[in-house]
Order: sequence, then structure tokens, then C-alpha cells
Amino acid sequence: MNIIFNIEYRTQWGESLAVKTDASEQLIHLSYLPGDVWHGEAELNCGTQYRYCVVHDNDEIVRIESVCLPHVVEGTANEKGELILNDKWAEPKRIAGIAVPVFSLRTKGSQGVGDFGDLKMLIDWATRMGLRAIQILPINDTTNDGTYRDSYPYNCISSFALHPMYLDLRKFGEVSDELNQLNTLPQIDYEKVNIAKRKAIIEVFKQTWKEVKATADFKQWKEKNEYWLRPYSQFRAQQTVYDFESGKYSPELYCFTQYMLHLQLKEAADYARHKGIILKGDIPIGVSREGVEVVSYPDLFNADQSTGAPPDFFSADGQNWGFPTYNWDEMAKDGYTWWKRRMQNMAQYFSAYRIDHILGFFRIWAIPMAARKEGEVLKMSKGVVSGCEGQFQPAIPMSIDEICSYGLWLNEADRDGLFIEDFRTKGTYHPRINGQSTETYNKLDDNQKQAFNNLYNNFFFNRNEQFWYGEAMKKLPALTRSNLMICCGEDLGMVPSCVPTVMNQLNILSLEIENMPKALGTNFGNPQSYPFMSVCTISSHDTHTLRGWWEDDPVRAQDYYNNVLHLCGKAPEKLPGWMAEQIICHNLAANSALCILTLQDWIGIEERLRNDDAKSERINEPANPRHYWRWRMHLNLEELVNDDAFNRHVSQLCQAYGR
Repeated sequence: MNIIFNIEYRTQWGESLAVKTDASEQLIHLSYLPGDVWHGEAELNCGTQYRYCVVHDNDEIVRIESVCLPHVVEGTANEKGELILNDKWAEPKRIAGIAVPVFSLRTKGSQGVGDFGDLKMLIDWATRMGLRAIQILPINDTTNDGTYRDSYPYNCISSFALHPMYLDLRKFGEVSDELNQLNTLPQIDYEKVNIAKRKAIIEVFKQTWKEVKATADFKQWKEKNEYWLRPYSQFRAQQTVYDFESGKYSPELYCFTQYMLHLQLKEAADYARHKGIILKGDIPIGVSREGVEVVSYPDLFNADQSTGAPPDFFSADGQNWGFPTYNWDEMAKDGYTWWKRRMQNMAQYFSAYRIDHILGFFRIWAIPMAARKEGEVLKMSKGVVSGCEGQFQPAIPMSIDEICSYGLWLNEADRDGLFIEDFRTKGTYHPRINGQSTETYNKLDDNQKQAFNNLYNNFFFNRNEQFWYGEAMKKLPALTRSNLMICCGEDLGMVPSCVPTVMNQLNILSLEIENMPKALGTNFGNPQSYPFMSVCTISSHDTHTLRGWWEDDPVRAQDYYNNVLHLCGKAPEKLPGWMAEQIICHNLAANSALCILTLQDWIGIEERLRNDDAKSERINEPANPRHYWRWRMHLNLEELVNDDAFNRHVSQLCQAYGR
């Protein structure tokens, strides 16, 4: 259909207006007409999503409609076969939302774990509360050894395939008694749920596969997704995770399962858009070392390294996540096709996405998989090489002469105590991230300690800033501009000063957590000072909930009670509902475009609804690589959807703070 665009918009000198669609990476350039009207046309299908953007002559996008749902081509063509769209630039709005993993949802008809069918009821509940955004955790397949360890949603074996446990079996008939019984458990029994669901999926496959594979829709979907579907389905067919069916099914079982998952998630996503809800997905920074993509495309990954984080708020020993690092040089050769496909695949379902650990696009904390020198024993933490043994990659390492120029003349043993040799360039070094806490450092005299401190601060907070800026600007523009989703970045931890600049240039929303302030010397963030292009929250899946934190850290809670809430006396040991509401209002009033709070924190304001055991509501403990991800709502969504008093209360709070 021939689509004619008309929009009134005043640009600056040297700028022009264009249309960015989800059908192509190519921009549709508009022409200027008198009266600040921009006009253009293109052949597009009904249902195509698009945003307007301001560009410079070189097609560089300088502004784009953001923090809102995209426009959609819809309507009936005139007698000339034209559909005229008279649009207005979509101004961003401040909205409130809810964050909850899909696996944590609970309805009366769930099958022991939340699923894509439950998403529609969550959308209904959000709508009744006046919330306009729903944020979930990664939903990719993580099936590796079939144990509870596969519950870790960031260790995906495929960046494209969806996890089979999210299939809503109600669509295919009655659910087994076993799954109904599993649905009554207070937490997820990951292993039993997935074994039982796999049995049920196999039965549905046997009964319907012949009919499904003959449909035109399946054939079209299979052809479109062949690039990831074929290697994934073959990979899964060769796994021997479940003994009762090992090796008995062809890759067709996994093609069928993925197609059904796609249909259910797409239905939920379309329902969210129809309701005006921004559905926000999550892109993990890493992929499983044993996953299909590392096996299929080994050149895209550095198998001798493991991703992690230096010592931080969550772990004094740093973190080792176990994922291989990316070979960015190899990925750049085809214009980051793997990443673009990953983004475009998500855009089928989501209107926004969170980039997990966006700092990894600037530099990643890389940890060796083995000792660097023969006979060297690396520090271990819980069975893996400690995060303290890592280094930022890429980074500009130091030569021995440069180290000496700081006044550090060290013998080889002392040098190895304070520095780590660069993984790629022998004879060059990085200062150890925990250098000041080593025995070698303690043996230095005061002048040498000061020399090392000067070198350390320059290396980590100055030397690499421009270099890291350039690294991010090689990768992120290609990725963020390959789709129409609102981009949000998880920018916590040891944040280079160039990060806000890049995120502002690319319209990427930052993450602001009141309990984890970014400003040095402050105990708590100030929501009133947050940038508009940000997502603010009180807690996340990696932290205690608001109530859990209050009970776990009474000293810090007392500080907040006196100096943020400005209340006198002793803080209560348990956070009362009215005070939880006051803290939530503090964040609803923030300047941030998105205020997305966890389900646990929203319910925490209503004492008759919340769980008595606040500590049981924590989802993850980042310092524990073997954590069991199994938290589930203690209430059914049906109860919450029909709780008019609570829903009206939350809706009024959102309206009162302009969200």
C-alpha cells in the first residue's frame, strides 16, 4: 500500500525529517513544504511500526521520538490506493510501570511457573493500576544440564530461542494433575516443572505436528528464522538432558515448540500494544559457554576468557559470570549482523529493552579461564577464578618503562603482585584492581604507595576514557538504530565518565537506583536530580526488595529514615505500608521518564496484600553463581486484578505525580 506521511515539525538549520520503520534499516526521507510541514511516501504494509526522527545530511540521527509506543500504519486506503497519515510528533511522557519475571507470575491456571498466557492477565492488572510499562527478565532458552542451575535466566544457550517452560499448555487442552499440583508450591520446582512440561509438549507435538507444519504461516516463519532455528533445533536434539526421551526426537520437535512459543508471546505483545502498554524485554550481556551460538560461531567469542565484574556493591571479591567474551573485531567484519538480528528478533515482541551491563560495550571485565603462567595459582572464589584476577578489555596497557616513569622500580615478583600482564600484548600490564589490598602494596614505602595510587587512578579513571568512548561508538549506534525499541542501559558499577555522553547521544535511558547513588560521597540518590532520559527504581532483581533492604540493613535504614524522609527518632524494624508508599512517591516524583518498580515493592504499600516474609521475595543474589532463581508471587493475579481498592489507590498515586 502507498503510504503518504504528513507531519508538522520545525527543524533547526541543517536538519531534516525522516521516517524509521521496523520493516527496513533504510530511512524514508521526507521533503519540506511551506508551513513547517514534512511530506513523503513509501510502500508499506498495514501493521508496520514507525517513528519520526531528525537527521543530519549524512543520515546521522540526532533526535528520535522516544519513551512512547511507535506509530502504526493502520487504516483503509482511498480510491487511489493511498493511505494518508497526518501525524504529530510523539512527545515523550513520564510513565510508571512494574517489573516482574515471567517465571514469577502466578494464576489459578498456571502450570507450576509463570508463562506467556499469564502475561495477558498481568497486562490487564497493570492497566487497572494506571501503569503503562511492564519489564521482564530474559526469556531465552537456558536448558543445559536439566538441573536447577538452568534457572539462571542470563545464561542462555540461544539468544533467539524462547524457553519451553513459558509455553501455556492451556491452549492445547487440559493440564496434567502433576502440573496443577506443582502450581500450588510457594516457589518454582524448576526441574520437575520442566520435565513435566516437556512430556506434555511431546504429546501435543505428536498430535498436531503434521497439521501445523503444512500451514503457510509456519512455513513463512520457519524460512524467516532459519538462520538461528536450524542450528538451535539440531543442537537441542543432540542434548541428553532428560533421560526418559534422550535421542528419540528429531529437530522438528524444537521447531514446533519455538513456533508455538512465538505465537503465544506475539499474542501477548500485540495485546500489550493494544492496551497502550510498553512491554520491556531484557538482553543479557553474555551467552552460555556451552550454548549453540558459541558452538556454531566460535570466531565471534573468546573462549579463553570469562566475563565478570570487578569488586563492587554486590561482591568485594568481584564476580565471574562464566560467559565467554565477545570478539568484537570479528563481529565488526559484517557490521555486527549477529547483534542486529538479535535486536530485530526482540523487536517482534517488545517496545523497549534493557541492555544488561551496557558497560560491556565500552569494555568488559575479562577473567582468564586458566593460570597465566606455568605454575601460577590464581585466586579462586567458590570454585571459579576470582573476579579480582580480571582486567578491562579492551584497554590501553602500560609498558614497563611507563610504569617506571611513575617512580615504581619493581622486581619481577613485586610487579606480578601489583600488576597483571595484558592478555593479548605480552610485556604490557594492567594494575591489579585490588592492588591496594595486596601484601606487595603493604610492603611499599610511602612514596611508592603514592606512586602506585597515582598510576592506579590514572589508569582506571582517565587513561582509557577516550578510547572506551570510541569503542562504544563503533558498536552501539549500529545496534540501537537497527530497531524501533526504546533502549535502556543498565549502567551500574565502575562507570567510565564517557558512558553518560554516549548514552545521551544515542537516546539510551540510564538506570537510577536510589539505594545505589552514582554521585560520589552520597549515601542515597536524589530522584529530583535524575535525568529525564532515565529509568528510576527502588530495587531490582539483583537486590533486596525495599522491605527486605530495610530489615536487612537497619543502620542504613535509620540513615534514610532521618536524612531522606526527615523523620525523628528510631526507625521501625519493619517498614510499615504508609512509609513504603512515601518512598514510592519519592520515586514517582522523580524527573525520570520511566519509574518502574518491582511487583514486590508495589504490593509492599498494602499490608493486607504483602508477603509476611519480606526476605523471601528476593529474586537473585549476584555474589552466588549457583543461586536458584525460583521466586514466585504468593498471590494469584486473579486476586490482584479484582482488587479494586488497591488498583484505584495505585492509579491515583500515578495520576498525582503526573505519570
